[in-house]
Amino acid sequence: MDYKDTKAPLSTVTYNKNEIEAPTENIYEAISIIAKRANQINSDLKRELVDKLDEFATYNDSLEEVFENKEQIEVSKFYERLPKPTAMAVEEWLNDKVYHRTPETE
Repeated sequence: MDYKDTKAPLSTVTYNKNEIEAPTENIYEAISIIAKRANQINSDLKRELVDKLDEFATYNDSLEEVFENKEQIEVSKFYERLPKPTAMAVEEWLNDKVYHRTPETE
């Protein structure tokens, strides 16, 4: 999933409780599913960021020297400007992009 093209809001938004609970008919179950999806998104973004930052890593034996890489700073700022994983998860949930199932009913 490409998280860079998400339409999730960057700031806090109030959502309609009825829209969130509509697919499951249970607000607690819906929030649980959204939270699990937010954790998945967060771990994906973290892994992606670490991989990109490793490209710029310079390994030194000297602890006194600290190098600031301009590209590394730009990559970090880009990821800081992305919407929060919870906002992305809620946006996916409201647009029916999250697959969920209940094993008890199958």
